[in-house]
Amino acid sequence: MKIKHILLLSLFLVPAGIFAQSTTNENYSLASPYQTILTHIKYLDEDNYEPSVAAKVFDPKLVTAEEAEDLAVKLLQIYKGEGINISFENIPMDPNYTDSITGRQMYVIHKKYPQIYVEKSGKNWYYSKETVESIDEIYKAVYPFGVDKLIDVLPKLGTSKYFGLYMWQLIGILIIVFVAVVIHKIFTLLIEKIIITILIKKGRKSIARSFVAPVARPASILIVFPLLLLLIPVLQLPMKINYYTIIVLKSLWPVFATIVGYRLVDVLGVYLEKLATKTESTLDDQLVPLVRKAIKIFVIIIGGLAILANLEIDIIPLLTGLSIGGLAFALAAQDTLKNFFGSIMIFIDKPFQIGDWITSGSIDGTVEEVGFRATRIRTFRNSVTYVPNAMLTDSTVDNHGLRRYRRFYTKISITYDTPTEVIKAFVEGLRKIVETHPHTRKDNYHVYLNDMADSALLVMFYIFFEAPDWGKELQYRHEVLLEIIKLAENLGVQFAFPTQTLHMETFPGTVGNTPTYDTDPVVLKKKLQDYMKRSKEWQKEGKA
Repeated sequence: MKIKHILLLSLFLVPAGIFAQSTTNENYSLASPYQTILTHIKYLDEDNYEPSVAAKVFDPKLVTAEEAEDLAVKLLQIYKGEGINISFENIPMDPNYTDSITGRQMYVIHKKYPQIYVEKSGKNWYYSKETVESIDEIYKAVYPFGVDKLIDVLPKLGTSKYFGLYMWQLIGILIIVFVAVVIHKIFTLLIEKIIITILIKKGRKSIARSFVAPVARPASILIVFPLLLLLIPVLQLPMKINYYTIIVLKSLWPVFATIVGYRLVDVLGVYLEKLATKTESTLDDQLVPLVRKAIKIFVIIIGGLAILANLEIDIIPLLTGLSIGGLAFALAAQDTLKNFFGSIMIFIDKPFQIGDWITSGSIDGTVEEVGFRATRIRTFRNSVTYVPNAMLTDSTVDNHGLRRYRRFYTKISITYDTPTEVIKAFVEGLRKIVETHPHTRKDNYHVYLNDMADSALLVMFYIFFEAPDWGKELQYRHEVLLEIIKLAENLGVQFAFPTQTLHMETFPGTVGNTPTYDTDPVVLKKKLQDYMKRSKEWQKEGKA
């Protein structure tokens, strides 16, 4: 028998109380799952090391006695290497035990390896044929890269016991710690020096100092943990110590992975911000911080679940409880969820951008920020209004910021005594103002004498400004209105204002103001013909 079989497997500790319940060497039992597993473990203990008895747990019909001893040793090494804690209190002692799920007379040792189980054959319980066929494959997975060869080398460093451990185990612990520290320093140096130097040369100094450097140390630790998990099983520590050691290592790995992922999100955020600056949409700039926060929350949740899973805590009931609790929370906070999905729709549909002037119901102002719950709008009174996103997605939004042209419509009132030729010149001058102004739309404007009001003739002035914002629109209005006033002054056009004129029909010794009309049909017809003739001449002159 190899020395590793004697020294390493003899270190397996089982509570003395359990062994006290077992039978003597001459009277081992395979009558129940409990007795079979106890026989396997007990007779490989340093105080009762009899591998030939431990090998009895394998059906002699499947393997030879020598093969059974080798399998028994390897299987125990698998338990130790994987930190499988066998709880004897939970192993059934009933000789006729039946698994409630499969309906077979079988008992699985640990849920991590369902292919390792004992089953009843005749009156005895043996490790199954599937277990026999799986041991070598699992053994290679637990001790990859030939690290099991160290089990033959390390015991030569000393077999004296200190603090419950052999000298070679203590030396092995020191060697592993030393190698882990060296590897940690090397990878930290590589990440900090090489990657940061490359980033600085490419002009990414802020990213290198602010984000990559804090990631270097926890990232190098991530590389150390797999090495520890690879070498710790070689030490063949007592099962309980090995169990808790592996549990701690496996739980710490996702902790550092979460830290690395959390900090890498900041690096991703810087990259997304640069992409957002290249787009015309200002909403992307607002979306980046929200995406960064959401990814960080996701990283923390996944990291927390990984930690719980590595602590061998069943997360399925937890997730089920969270789903039920989430349903209750969703019912209680449905308005908040509506606002959250409303924000998603805003980011997808992009009905407005940061800086746009929008109107929605009684809300009128400039968009400053879009959050997960509400949108912040700066009103023209300089106050800030927080509008729930659900309200914005369910109501009509008039986005003035998307306008390429801004309409300007007014009526210019001139006095009734303005001659027709002056009116024609005035209207023509108004059109020239529109055509010469650099920020008016030239293909769609309307300037006409449009109405005859109570106290004035009304000229419709309907134009569009090409203005990026309201401030520019006001500036262009100012310029155009000043030009209209100058034009009226040059042509002698008088702007009308609401007035009332009182006409006294007659005074003693005066002629009345009421005009006299020619009522002779022949005369009226002649005047109409003369007007139509002159009208045709005017039209010809206009076309010419």
